[in-house]
Amino acid sequence: MTTLFLHEQALVLDNGIAGETQRVDSANPATFSAAISGALGSPQDIYTQTFVPPGIDAPSIVMIVPGSLGIAPSHVYKAQLLTEAGFAACLVDPFGARKVESTVANQAQFSFAASAWDVLAVGAALHAQGRFSRLGLQGHSRGGSAIQLATAMQKFTAFKVPFAGVYAAYPWCGLQFLSPDVGATRVRSIIGDQDEWCSAQQVQGYTHSLVISGCAASCRIIAGAHHSFDRDTPLENVPDASVAPGAPTVFIDDDGTYLHPVAGRTPADTSERALMLYGIKAGYGVRGAHIGSREDDAELFHEDMILFWREVFA
Repeated sequence: MTTLFLHEQALVLDNGIAGETQRVDSANPATFSAAISGALGSPQDIYTQTFVPPGIDAPSIVMIVPGSLGIAPSHVYKAQLLTEAGFAACLVDPFGARKVESTVANQAQFSFAASAWDVLAVGAALHAQGRFSRLGLQGHSRGGSAIQLATAMQKFTAFKVPFAGVYAAYPWCGLQFLSPDVGATRVRSIIGDQDEWCSAQQVQGYTHSLVISGCAASCRIIAGAHHSFDRDTPLENVPDASVAPGAPTVFIDDDGTYLHPVAGRTPADTSERALMLYGIKAGYGVRGAHIGSREDDAELFHEDMILFWREVFA
């Protein structure tokens, strides 16, 4: 599986649109409590590439945040589909500058709080450019978690980015804000009922939490689909995948404190790794999981994706 690092190569879509590379200042908060309190850890460069369709004044733009395998050709193809639909697209690379190739076997190489901070930092940078009329977030797997957590965390930080929509593809929802109100941002999640990495039930639960918070949220579950069913690659087993989709949800209080499923409120310095280890030691850990598409899965995904963004940006 190929991982693309945006600081190493300039991409050109098959429709001829070249990417504009940008360095963005982000950070490495160890926990959500640290992020909310302003203890951001070490500064962190991350890189993006933005693709802008010609002839459209102030287009809407969709940020694309990859999952545990980093940016793949399937994410680049989504940028192509978005530009052909009249939207700009921004690929976000959280991995390259951190010198991380994959988090499949170890999700604790950098925190989910850092992933969420990356999303807000890039969103703020794009918003500040004044080139784009509306801003949307699209994340896949770990990237889906990042965009959901970022939009819920934003109200507790200095960021004030008007995200019009969030499209979370097969997100891990094992870590959620207890109060996930995202205001006027429209949220959609999509996941297969055969996903071995993430729990469709947790995605349903998160969607319901948004709805009862007064937010516009929807969830679509695809019968027979596996994780990353939009890749348009044959179904395969990833043997070193370390997953625990059946583990209970860890909630995050408004101050960033983690609420352990068994022990309750935890000390402020409790790490995400410790919470993940609980799930593994409690017997929920699994080694190896499938990834890939059936014959029409990718086309179904792309139709749903483009329809969502056309409705959000209408």
